[in-house]
Amino acid sequence: MEFQDNNKSHEAEKPEEMKIMEYDKRKKKLGGMKAIPFILVTEVCDRFSTIGFHANMITYLTQQLNLPLVKASNIVSNFNGTASLTPLIGALIADSFAGRFWTIIVGSIIYELGLISITTTALLKSLHPPPCPSLVDCKEASSFQLSTLYLSLLLLAIGLGGTRPCVMTYAADQLDMSKSGVESRSWNFFNWYYFSLGLARLAAVTIVVYIQDNVSWGWGLGIPTIAMAVAFMVFLSGSPLYKKVKPGGSPLVRVIQVIVAAIRKRKAVAPEDPSLLYQNQELDAAISVHGRLLHTTQFKWLDKAAVEKYGEATASSTPNLWKLATVHRVEELKSFLRLLPVWAAGILLVTANSHSGSFNTQQARTMDRRLSNSFQIPPASMSFFGIMTVIIGLVLYERLFVPFVRRFTRNSAGITYLQRMGIGLLFNILFSVVAALVEKKRRTVAENHNLVDNPKATVPISVFWLVPQLSLHGMSEVFMAVGQLEFLYDQSPESMRSIALGLFWIASSVGDYLGTLMVSLIHEYTGHKNNWLPDRNLNIGKLDYYYWLVTGIQAINFVYFVICAWCYTYKPLEEVMEEDSV
Repeated sequence: MEFQDNNKSHEAEKPEEMKIMEYDKRKKKLGGMKAIPFILVTEVCDRFSTIGFHANMITYLTQQLNLPLVKASNIVSNFNGTASLTPLIGALIADSFAGRFWTIIVGSIIYELGLISITTTALLKSLHPPPCPSLVDCKEASSFQLSTLYLSLLLLAIGLGGTRPCVMTYAADQLDMSKSGVESRSWNFFNWYYFSLGLARLAAVTIVVYIQDNVSWGWGLGIPTIAMAVAFMVFLSGSPLYKKVKPGGSPLVRVIQVIVAAIRKRKAVAPEDPSLLYQNQELDAAISVHGRLLHTTQFKWLDKAAVEKYGEATASSTPNLWKLATVHRVEELKSFLRLLPVWAAGILLVTANSHSGSFNTQQARTMDRRLSNSFQIPPASMSFFGIMTVIIGLVLYERLFVPFVRRFTRNSAGITYLQRMGIGLLFNILFSVVAALVEKKRRTVAENHNLVDNPKATVPISVFWLVPQLSLHGMSEVFMAVGQLEFLYDQSPESMRSIALGLFWIASSVGDYLGTLMVSLIHEYTGHKNNWLPDRNLNIGKLDYYYWLVTGIQAINFVYFVICAWCYTYKPLEEVMEEDSV
């Protein structure tokens, strides 16, 4: 009887052990390429929806709500700024306690509510003023109509705060993004991520913008709303396939703890041998899944936080992290501080570009847009050429440029992140120079044909004069935007990657607000008669002067970036290699 009982007990335990092994195998099989499409479809539809409204937003505000150009352009820029500020909040929530999956879920729901709201403003006549085809003495939108618009934009901005910093990092979580894993692949995740977004943007500025200009704004905004709802359902359906990385606690708290510990020990002397500083792999396990950060000699005063005093750390208990920090946690803060100067170079880049999309659309509206006697290119669809440049440029970059340059640099990526960003900044300077020259040409043609005082007249100059500047702007994105995403993801601590992507959008936010301030000051102080940026009639303005101003700003910014890149030290990492269980 005793033998039979033991045998039954053994048989009862065996299935439980097998269940644990099967669970571990399933866990290791999660993620990978099979999960990527479900995640990226959310980002693609998010971008499709955002661009579908944003690309033609200046038209909606000036033609449907009858707002002056500068006021409308500032609303666009302020929306961009707010929608780029909220991702930092979303990133903190995701990295601290909610996790990326649930942050994306909540963000998508709020974003969908914003799309429904903005579509409603287009459908109900009571939510916009009467039409004003003459553009003379137009009745602007009332305070109530504008408040409804602002509420819709606020919901969109809050929703983007949940999706923007998390979707790309969540997709990257599904792949092996270690140095060895990246080098073993023949393709670059960030290039193809941005390529897929380019396709979404292309569809938005062609199909959606055409519907907005030629069918109705109800359908033009309703289609992105439906697309986002479908994308949300697709994202949910892929949930069983996702590898869900647990949040490692508030990175903001860890940063403050390191600073407080360093201040408390400001009189302590850090040892010459960094191996004597406090390390605790078990304590850091949740925030160093893919590798521990190694000690660096920069910001040495922070090392004092890891100086261990007698009795502060014992094998049986967790130390007081407000008094003692591990080397890994100190290096987290150092890594973050190192990338900030390079990140800041993106702020003035956004400042220079913040209103270019709106101004390009207004320029195109005054030019000859005919492809045939019966078809005209919608003004906002001119961004097609910039987006096509991004799509084609990314393919050529990966398939031709990288293999060619790799022969000389011996770098698996062809060039470094910082070199890629620098080239992008140069392309953007060229964009501003060409934009200034083209605008001068457009206005000269208007003057020669006595059309300066007629805001509704079509200036006899082809809209395709805008193609070179739009293409240069697209090349700037290929190098600068993608390079910056790579840089922030790779050089940030792994437990702060959502926040690092939040920084990408914060640069955009600050840049947009600075752009709004700059445009407002230009409009205010360049006089009534010779105003650079007039309210209704671009032909009497001096938009080319604005482009020369931002060219100078970008030249100064480029010099600043080169200095920061020259001084930058890449983070050292001791990678942890996962071993498959037998």
